Amino acid sequence: MAAYRKKVAEELTKLRRKIDDLDQRIVEMLNERAKVVVEVGKVKKANNRPIYAPEREQAVLERVADLNKGPLLPMTLQAIYRELMSGCLVLEKPLRIGYLGPEGSFSHMAAQHKFGYSVEYRPLADIRAVFEEVARKHCDVGLVPIENSVGGGVIDTMDCFIETSIHVCAEVIVEVHQNLLAKCAPEKIRVIASKPEVFAQCRKWLSTSFKQAQLLPVASTSEAARTAATKHGIGAIGSLLAAERYGLNVVFANIEDDPNNMTRFFVISREPAKRTGSDKTAIMFTTAHRAGALVAVLNVLAKHGINLTNIDTRPSKRRNWEYYFFVDAEGHCEDANFARALKDARRHCRELHVLGSFPRANEAV
Repeated sequence: MAAYRKKVAEELTKLRRKIDDLDQRIVEMLNERAKVVVEVGKVKKANNRPIYAPEREQAVLERVADLNKGPLLPMTLQAIYRELMSGCLVLEKPLRIGYLGPEGSFSHMAAQHKFGYSVEYRPLADIRAVFEEVARKHCDVGLVPIENSVGGGVIDTMDCFIETSIHVCAEVIVEVHQNLLAKCAPEKIRVIASKPEVFAQCRKWLSTSFKQAQLLPVASTSEAARTAATKHGIGAIGSLLAAERYGLNVVFANIEDDPNNMTRFFVISREPAKRTGSDKTAIMFTTAHRAGALVAVLNVLAKHGINLTNIDTRPSKRRNWEYYFFVDAEGHCEDANFARALKDARRHCRELHVLGSFPRANEAV
């Protein structure tokens, strides 16, 4: 038995030395890559080019998946490269990301999934502040929720697009699991705080489990968690990250009505994204005030082979009964058929704005 154990130990030692040698080579190569990134940053700075290039990020992640021969899963390697690119962005130029705070919000979680842990994050009071800080160049990019698979469109984000000229340059899809958080026992919870959209995502569960509780709408799930952490008898619906940040107990986990609940986020920037070959475009328009105008716009898009993936509406706030239509479509606004479709569609619109073309997010992160 002793001889067998010695043989196993020697075999493990040999394999671990091999791993150590590989680690040394990997670290050396990662730093060689980082040195090239520094040179890229110098070229960008000299030519006034934006540091964050979503089309390049997409190309790198797709190439990593294509190069992979296993046994690691493609998503594992892509996660590693996301963090690697996060660290490299800092070497090019300190990158500041604005998001709907406080810390621990789902926007915070989505931003970390997208940009990693090496960049600088700035929590902001509301969605409008994210747009304003990007427009003022206080943040390089921002991240805002645009749509939930259960609750639908996020009205604050759509309203901000009506009033600003910021570009959509990327999208992030995140699996959302809602949790009831509190410092007190469940029977002592009298008020539950969260975003209105979150209440919609948990409507059935709330109506059966906490139908007597008062619902308190607040600006973000992390604001709800912060409130629950400081006031007795108040619970919050939010993320596990929020529970960790504010020292709350998870009273009930995964309380969302739909277990496949997902939220889509837009990354917003002052600069548009370039074509990748697998893109989507966000459009906002108002139609002329005549019968069939909306149908005419949709028919134009269909005529040019433009496939719509989402459509939503918001009041224009300029004229009674006038609405902005928000449309997501497959393709890039610089594609020949898309450019022709936009030109023809404008004939049926009072206004038409391309909010941005961006790489398609094929799966949740």
